[in-house]
Amino acid sequence: MKRNSIRLLAVILTVLALNSCLAGKFMCNYSLTPKPHGVEDIERTRHKADSLMPGSTAWYDGLKAQGVLKDTTITGYNYKKVHAAYAPAKNPADAQGTAIVVHGYGDNHFVFLYLVRMYRDELNYNVLFPDLQYHGYSEGDAIQMGWHDRYDVEEWTRVAHDIFRDDFMVVHGVSMGGATVMMMSGDPQPYYVRAFVEDCGYSTVYDQFAYNLKQTFPFIPKDVLNSASYVCEQRYGWGFKEASSVRQLGLSVLPMLFIHGDADDFVQFSDLQRNYDAKTLGYKEMWIAPGAVHANSYAKYPQEYTQHVRDFLAKVKAMY
Repeated sequence: MKRNSIRLLAVILTVLALNSCLAGKFMCNYSLTPKPHGVEDIERTRHKADSLMPGSTAWYDGLKAQGVLKDTTITGYNYKKVHAAYAPAKNPADAQGTAIVVHGYGDNHFVFLYLVRMYRDELNYNVLFPDLQYHGYSEGDAIQMGWHDRYDVEEWTRVAHDIFRDDFMVVHGVSMGGATVMMMSGDPQPYYVRAFVEDCGYSTVYDQFAYNLKQTFPFIPKDVLNSASYVCEQRYGWGFKEASSVRQLGLSVLPMLFIHGDADDFVQFSDLQRNYDAKTLGYKEMWIAPGAVHANSYAKYPQEYTQHVRDFLAKVKAMY
């Protein structure tokens, strides 16, 4: 009887382990390789850009037809070809600097054209806005959730500096782009990267997935994320817990503006305070957009959003 009980227990543990492994693979695939993506998803994201700010894609297409807006590619992290678009400031002779605008999960360089337009047309900045890996026109095996994307964005800062040759650069990201910015901020930066703006970025990939898992698959235990993280580490070289905005913010020394809508139910509003508190070095500001849902702060308060960014950058410039 004792031997049979041990065998039964072994079978049960094996089944549970296999189920956990299969669930982990499913969650990793579901989270990091959604379909459609990339070029197949361009039209949806162009429509999304216009829904956030009407006329965005017509503005984009007009600049491109004039030869003002151009495309470029580089070899990014893990030897993947990555794409970005760029354009000079509206008044190039009086450009105030360069802005790198980083998109969010499942989006691409089209979606946050409202920020590109804000920087170029209202703040008179040169702009460069990339497609992260597995998005838009960029290659990639999977979404990197900002963790490895930060290496590509760091390379894009060098490309932008070679193109525009100015010495004041701000990196601004929304959602996963905001997390990318925070993760990037903990790395050493060249002298011309002066400031960061993060909008509704998450604190860690693990905690973000745990929160979304509870929303989408409440019947799946949180422990499955450990298995999914292991799968991710084996496939892509990083785990969910190491991909931490909070940890990187603890190393961040450059000025940062934190933005979050207090009605955000996708990235928890509480992540704002957690991220803000994690940055203990260097200047920082926080702006809460009342009633704004996820990645909607600009759409709800375009003038206030622009003014907060303008004032923040003016303060940063006064520091140098």
